[in-house]
Amino acid sequence: MVKKNNWKAWLYLAPVIILMAVFTFYPLVNTVGISFLKNYNYLTGSSEGATLDNYGYVLGIVPKVYMGRAIYYSDVVKYALPNTLFITFVTVPVSILLSLLIAVGLNAIKPLKKFFQTIFFMPYVTNAIAVGMVFGVIFADKGLWNTIFQLGQQHWIDSSNAGVASDWGHAMFALCTYIVWHSLPFKILIFLSGLQNIDKQYYDAAKIDSTPGWKVFTKITVPLLSPQILYVMITSFIGAFKEYSSVIGLFGASNASWYSGGHELYTVVYYIYDTISNGTVQLGAAAAVMLFLIIMLFTAIQFWVSKKRVHY
Repeated sequence: MVKKNNWKAWLYLAPVIILMAVFTFYPLVNTVGISFLKNYNYLTGSSEGATLDNYGYVLGIVPKVYMGRAIYYSDVVKYALPNTLFITFVTVPVSILLSLLIAVGLNAIKPLKKFFQTIFFMPYVTNAIAVGMVFGVIFADKGLWNTIFQLGQQHWIDSSNAGVASDWGHAMFALCTYIVWHSLPFKILIFLSGLQNIDKQYYDAAKIDSTPGWKVFTKITVPLLSPQILYVMITSFIGAFKEYSSVIGLFGASNASWYSGGHELYTVVYYIYDTISNGTVQLGAAAAVMLFLIIMLFTAIQFWVSKKRVHY
């Protein structure tokens, strides 16, 4: 019987456990605690006791007193959460489908295969803010997008107003286009690695039976890539719910949240950063806890669906 030296395993894991405890678990627990404090001062650590009003303010079910009037209003409910959900349910399916098709195409070609793989991977190692500035030029009034599609001077991003978008629809289209483009490389890399591990005998058998290409894709490629698709879907949903840098990169820090008299390009993470910078840390903490629960819910749903759809 082999003697187990569990203490050695714990010794090897100790540095990672300590780092996770300090930089992950403690901030998470601390954030939950702050979300229940009234008028929390992050400089002194003082507060006026415990309360549930922070969550009520974030959801707009607890009134805010303004000039002696009680106002039921929430930037999260009106702007941040709808924008975040829209970005998530538009960019995630589109980016997964495009990256899967590109990966299949790259896996099929032989000439210049490594070259094209490098080209498609380059956006992943490029700074998001820098890429956002480039897209800002592309979607400018006289930018490349309007020129190619002969759209005149459509105001996707109105450069005359220092990066402030002309309306929500145009701004969101430009933002989603940027997010999809910037998220493709990582997904393509994951799908390529999965495709290269599929046994070629499946494709040889399909070729002998003269199986149509679309049927090979739906009946062989997609089912055998289902573990990679699940992984990409979960990480993509988490990333989309945390979207923030793309908004800043495309519209600028000072203009992304304010135009047309409101926070129309807000995301939940943008709201969290905004509340912290304004000194209302407890509201940002409450929003962060709610976002964490939403992400956990969607992740649990995806794992539940995967039990029937994923083939290992």
